[in-house]
Amino acid sequence: MAKNPNPQGKGGSLVLSTLDVQRQLPATLPPKQVDQISAELFTSLFVLESRFRFKPVRGQRYFLYRRGACDYWLALTPPRMLGETVAGRFIGVCTLQSDMTWTLTLSDEARNDPAFLDELERKRRGFEQRLQSAAQIEDLLPVYERGFDFYRRASAFALAYSLSRSMKRAGIHGLSYDRARGLLAGPDAQIDPHRK
Repeated sequence: MAKNPNPQGKGGSLVLSTLDVQRQLPATLPPKQVDQISAELFTSLFVLESRFRFKPVRGQRYFLYRRGACDYWLALTPPRMLGETVAGRFIGVCTLQSDMTWTLTLSDEARNDPAFLDELERKRRGFEQRLQSAAQIEDLLPVYERGFDFYRRASAFALAYSLSRSMKRAGIHGLSYDRARGLLAGPDAQIDPHRK
């Protein structure tokens, strides 16, 4: 019987265990209509633009801070344990959902800050413009983000995988945003499934 030269699985285990998240996703991800996909993708991309260097765990709460004009970072430590001089301004609580999308609950301060809300609205308008001009919705999915570090890149890939599967189940995979929205018009809407 041959000895295993790496019995503890050291070395490649970080990559393999992180990318195995896709196999742990629910076997049947729920179908999602285009408005839900759009909202979840925008929020998730906003969170993933923040710096973090840990493996996010589904169901865990994380804390979003901002230093300076646009330096966002995600932390394990709540604001009551970090001062603003150390962490920066507390923006809100982020949670990684079971389907690898992110939610963000804004802090009272962020929710009542017109400058921050204007910035968020500008980001949202830019996202919607990219969505409108994309040949198909999945063109905006973050399959591979070169500028991200490992955990952000793996999280972005898992998000893209999850939303892509949900779009396939909803029958909107391969459609443009406008075509997918046309399906929301109801069962009487005539859409040629072969037309993009």
